Amino acid sequence: MQITFTAQQIATVLNGTIEGDSSIVVNNFSKIEDGKPGTLTFLANPKYTHYIYTTDASIVLVNNDFVAEQPIKATLIRCFNAYAALAMLLEMVEKSKPQKTGIEPMSYIAESAALGDNVYVGAFSYIADKAKIGNNTKIYPQSYIGDNVTIGDNTIIYPGVKIYHSCVVGNDCIIHSGAVIGSDGFGFAPEDGVYKKIPQMGIVRIEDEVEIGANTTIDRAVMDATIIHKGVKLDNLIQVAHNVEIGENTVMAAQVGISGSTKVGKQCMLGGQVGLGGHITIGDSANIGAQSGIISNIESEAKILGSPAIPVRNFFKSSVVFSKLPEMYRQVAQLQKEIEALKSNKK
Repeated sequence: MQITFTAQQIATVLNGTIEGDSSIVVNNFSKIEDGKPGTLTFLANPKYTHYIYTTDASIVLVNNDFVAEQPIKATLIRCFNAYAALAMLLEMVEKSKPQKTGIEPMSYIAESAALGDNVYVGAFSYIADKAKIGNNTKIYPQSYIGDNVTIGDNTIIYPGVKIYHSCVVGNDCIIHSGAVIGSDGFGFAPEDGVYKKIPQMGIVRIEDEVEIGANTTIDRAVMDATIIHKGVKLDNLIQVAHNVEIGENTVMAAQVGISGSTKVGKQCMLGGQVGLGGHITIGDSANIGAQSGIISNIESEAKILGSPAIPVRNFFKSSVVFSKLPEMYRQVAQLQKEIEALKSNKK
């Protein structure tokens, strides 16, 4: 944190309630278990509650319903949602940092490209013919913006991002380093023992307020568009295949893989390494646990886990049995022998 705040100033911004010294000052953030004097931390996960009694952080954000069971030396600021409050403060600090603007030397901008006001283009970036870059957008060094690409206002393109021709990126998006937007979908047709490439003639369309993690790849459509709807958040190292559609405000953790033409609904949550088969539909608000393998349609609000995935409660019940299967197998085999012996005796 580059700016100094008092507990009173923070509480005013968050509409929170102070318990302790309202004049205490902080100038940085810390984790609650590693809290240091002069820093602000938060408590949102009950697993970390014991640290609030020992942390050396000066201010701790807590939820309104937090009940202390021991004395706490830190100043508390109670708010509706401690985690969301922390996010708000971090965003304030981020926005207070000096903002880059202007065109750095050694970048290339085609004459037919159109740049808005207050655009930043870093060194060694390439902006191709008829590309359109919105106001206040930042394109960091070594990025490639292809022909006819459109990028909206207030979007950040971090170093080394590649956006292929004709793709569309909305307003207030963030695309992290190494991401590739609009590479060819994996389309090949078998013919006489070889695979013939199917031209990928569509685009990728990314709507507003989307964040795409480092080294994530989103393939262009065969026809029409691969669509990432408003508010979607994708972690690092995710693969989105051609003609996929991801609904508003869906979030996905690292290493998710989505096969072609699959549609994911709104407000879904996918854990790390989830694999979605092709041409299936995931309903709105589905919650899919890490490493789940999905090969058929999933209903809205389903909670599933496993590979192949099953309802999450069934998976947890089954997981208790997994380690006992070898012994159960031996017991079943022994019972089968005994049954056969009884049948022989009856004869």
